[in-house]
Amino acid sequence: MKENKVLATVNGKEITENEVEVFLQSLAPQVATQFSSKEGKAKLLQELVNQELFYLDAINNNFDKEEAFVTELELVKANLLKQYAVAKVLNNITANEEEIKDYYEKYKDTFKKPESVRASHILIDDENTALSIIKEIKQGLAFQDAAKKHSKCPSGANGGDLGYFTKGRMVPEFENAAFELNIDEISDPVKSQFGYHIILVTDKKEASESSIEEVRDELVKQITIVKQNAIYSKKVAELSNKYDVKIQ
Repeated sequence: MKENKVLATVNGKEITENEVEVFLQSLAPQVATQFSSKEGKAKLLQELVNQELFYLDAINNNFDKEEAFVTELELVKANLLKQYAVAKVLNNITANEEEIKDYYEKYKDTFKKPESVRASHILIDDENTALSIIKEIKQGLAFQDAAKKHSKCPSGANGGDLGYFTKGRMVPEFENAAFELNIDEISDPVKSQFGYHIILVTDKKEASESSIEEVRDELVKQITIVKQNAIYSKKVAELSNKYDVKIQ
């Protein structure tokens, strides 16, 4: 286990390396990156020292006895206790194996994998250039090499490969052409808002059902939410009968 090194002491109170790390993790990601260096963590340590000094000053001046602080503290305690009480009711709720299987069978259709296509393309500015490139490919130039040589799309560096995609992911002109092509078939130039595409379909996957194991995490999540909502509503109804509730 890594030693929790003491980095500073303020009036006998130790501030450790772990506390600096916790402080860092509490920051928003875009802010945390600014303090992840050795110099940044030194600044966080200084801020923890500063906060401890303010705490000591507050105790010394009996700020904790002031009415405004006591009122604020009671609000914080009440909100924290509400969250804690809800968590006590909901945190241990999960889905058992029988519920997972039943939910999967009932909603199997919602877990279908849609039809997908894997395609590569070459993107150029004008149709005549596209036609001349198609001619080069038909004369023996590999599609991937043609993409690296001619395509203005960043995918050209990977031979034009766009990976798998489903309907609705690409611009309509491109998508319609790709899904109509057969595997290893090259399209005529396809015009879109980006220019002219030469499309090569390299694979196709038919729509299929996801197995229960493939969607297990999603099943557990959905079942848990449904159960939590039901138990929450039941508990609210129980407490509403126990305590006087008037909504104006």
